Amino acid sequence: MILVDSSVWIDYFRGNATPQAEKLDSLLGVEPIAIGDLILAEVLQGFTAERDFNQARTLMASLVIVDLCGRDIAIQAARNFRSLRTLGVTVRKTIDTVIATHCIENGLPLLYGDRDFDPFVTHLGLQSALAAS
Repeated sequence: MILVDSSVWIDYFRGNATPQAEKLDSLLGVEPIAIGDLILAEVLQGFTAERDFNQARTLMASLVIVDLCGRDIAIQAARNFRSLRTLGVTVRKTIDTVIATHCIENGLPLLYGDRDFDPFVTHLGLQSALAAS
């Protein structure tokens, strides 16, 4: 199972032919895919048309939906943020730190198109689902 970040879902729903969106398309209906509750909110809030919102909601509700954060993940996310900061890397969004930490702690590869996850791969052991293919 892999977790798919909002950056990939956005490209997928917009029809952008990125390597990550193409990987997602090849996995849908074939491999188990997880989406985080916060990622679900991020993606769905971007739709302006009700029809598009409902289609995306139906598709995404059929996936494994995981709760991304809790006390333990929150504390470890803060540790990971601080560890990267000591290396001179500042992650721009707290949600990305939570997503990466959840994946690291649960051994889930992450399919992402957001460069903010690269330091987690390089320094903290996050598995890139694209690199694993």
